[in-house]
Amino acid sequence: MPPRSADSAPERIAGAHGVSRESLDRLKAHVELLTKWRARINLIGPASTELIWTRHVADSLQLLPLIGPGPQRLVDLGSGAGFPGLVLAIMLGGQAGNDVHLIESNGKKAAFLREAARITGSSAKIHHGRIEDIELEAIGGAADVITARALARLSELVALAAPLADERTRALFHKGQDVDRELTETTKSWRLSVTKHASRVDPGGCIVEIRGFEGARRN
Repeated sequence: MPPRSADSAPERIAGAHGVSRESLDRLKAHVELLTKWRARINLIGPASTELIWTRHVADSLQLLPLIGPGPQRLVDLGSGAGFPGLVLAIMLGGQAGNDVHLIESNGKKAAFLREAARITGSSAKIHHGRIEDIELEAIGGAADVITARALARLSELVALAAPLADERTRALFHKGQDVDRELTETTKSWRLSVTKHASRVDPGGCIVEIRGFEGARRN
């Protein structure tokens, strides 16, 4: 069987994740803009440029079943090129009550996210600033879901997420093969409920789901 062409990747991934034609067109607009802007700012590594759909888009889409249905306030930490935050905003945008916030400290990347949100018709709200400086009022209250991908070690992610969370909040963090070591480190300072979900994209990776932020820090 001849190898599938790179051009078929968007349709294959859309089919595997139940992406509608309208949402696929918006995802394609995001990827096209990313390809143009990558020449000016470092949004993704050169080695993964040819793998945007299979490595980045699909990795973001796999969070949707874990997020689940219903109105959600979702906060993405360190959104960068929009993975997973903008992808999730595109996918959740058609559901009433969803409210997606992307936090990015780099001014050029925040500008990219604003333009990407505009051309994709996403209602995602872009916050340019350090995660530590974002107050609850800016995002409308504690998040229902907090996401982050390729941002920091798990202990740092938990510390960054905690001020934006309450007892209902779930965090979904992409992690690689060192996840057990990071979990051991994290539990020295935090008392949390943790579930690991196998990644559908990275054979050595997983999605770490964390609950119980309220009062979770150990003395």
